[in-house]
Order: sequence, then structure tokens, then C-alpha cells
Amino acid sequence: MKQTKLTFIGGGNMATSLIGGLLADKLPANQITVADPTASTRDSLASHFGVNTEEDNVTAIANADVVVLAVKPQTLQSVAEALAPAVQKCRPLVVTIAAGIRSADLSRWLGGKTGDDVAVVRAMPNTPALLQTGATGLFANAQVSETQRDLAESILRAVGLTLWVEKEDQMDALTALSGSGPAYFFRIMEAMETAGTELGLSAETAHLLTLQTALGAAKMALESSEATDILRKRVTSPGGTTEQGLRVMEEWNIDGLMAQVLTAASERSRELAKSLGETK
Repeated sequence: MKQTKLTFIGGGNMATSLIGGLLADKLPANQITVADPTASTRDSLASHFGVNTEEDNVTAIANADVVVLAVKPQTLQSVAEALAPAVQKCRPLVVTIAAGIRSADLSRWLGGKTGDDVAVVRAMPNTPALLQTGATGLFANAQVSETQRDLAESILRAVGLTLWVEKEDQMDALTALSGSGPAYFFRIMEAMETAGTELGLSAETAHLLTLQTALGAAKMALESSEATDILRKRVTSPGGTTEQGLRVMEEWNIDGLMAQVLTAASERSRELAKSLGETK
């Protein structure tokens, strides 16, 4: 990994987070190049991290082993098509963190003729990656070698947990669960804070208790070998307050609600993939 030449196309928040994680993992800064059209962004990255910067995308990927496309899904096609000749020449591993874009569409935009003759890894990190506590799903097309899979995993592991899926359509479910998931937890936390204030707590107290409770529950689940239903049962005394609160959740069909939430998000992911993948 230390000899890998890595280029980011786009120097936004997620790229910045990945760069910070990679440098913490001892990847030399001079092995990293970032291409971004905004001079202030390039200057900030160069001064803060000591990485190489370029204004021109094609120049930036010359001799790159890995190209990370850290641009918005709506602009990925035009960016990829402009890079196609250079990608066909140097044949890097291409990692995309743009949500919803199918690997076959990206391969085609990058000059591939069969839809999978460019080595493409799709990555779906979530926003906690900005704090190196993210969860990232990965899918590799048929052209990606084992060495390249290891490279992609090493890059995304710099900002948290990484998991591979073997079927690309599973990325829609993954996007619904972990990609969009932080927003669902924030919404639940918001509701708990509101309920706490309505029961008489100050806004600050309800806020801090909600945050620490969420953090503690997640930490317990991460560090325990037990399933979440077992952990739940261990903190639910028969006839106690927790059991009474959980009973209301069951009456309102919490399982059915979350199934509808994730299904709606997954279906939207498929819709976006279809519309964004259509040649403009």
C-alpha cells in the first residue's frame, strides 16, 4: 500500500476524510494526488496534508494505480467520459464513492466496451466516515483482481468498517441500511429529545442524555458477541419501565415501520441508478 500511487478526483469532505485516514495509516503524502477545480480547496489540501494537487483531472491520474472518483453522482458521467482515454491508457483501479451509479455504466463511460472491462469498485461510505467511524459497503466487478480488492479495502478501511457484497444489487439494500441509516438514527434521537423535554427535562439535559445513551448502546452492541435481541432482553426487567416502553413500540409495529423505511430507500436507490445510468 505504501508504494501505491493514489489520485482523488474531487477534494470534498469525503475525500478529505479518506486522505486523513490514509495518512494516519502511514501512506506517504507524496503518493497522494488530489484534482479539484477550486484553487482554495487545492491550497487547503496541500497545506494541511502535504499532498500533491492538480487542477486538471487527466494530468492528475497519469501513472496512478488507484483513482478514487469522489464527485457527485449527477456529474460523474461527464467526469468519467473526460477521463476515459487516460484510464484506457494507464488501466488503474477505479473506486467510486458516488451513490447509485452501477459499475457497468461507469465502466462504459470510462471507455469500456463490454460494461465490465474497467476494474471498478463501488464504495458506499456513510457520513460518520468523516470522523473515521464510518461503515462502507464495497462491490467489485469481474475485472478487479484480489490485489486490487485488498487495495480498495485498505483505502476505505481508513475511515471505518468495510464489508463486501458479492451481488451488485445488494448495494441498494446497503445504501438504505448504512448509507441512509445515520439520518434514521438522528431522527429517532430527535424524537427522544422532544419527548424528554415534554416530560419535564431541560432541552440541554434531554439532548446530552440522548446522545450518550445512543453512543453507549452502540458501543455495547459493537463490543458484545451477543445479538441485539439478547442485549435488549438483558436490560428489560419483567414488569419494569423498559418493558412498558417496548410494549408501545411493538403495538406500533416498529419492525414493520423500519422495513417500510428501508424498502422505500432501497427502491429509490434503484430508481436513481436507472436514471443516472442512462446515457445523456
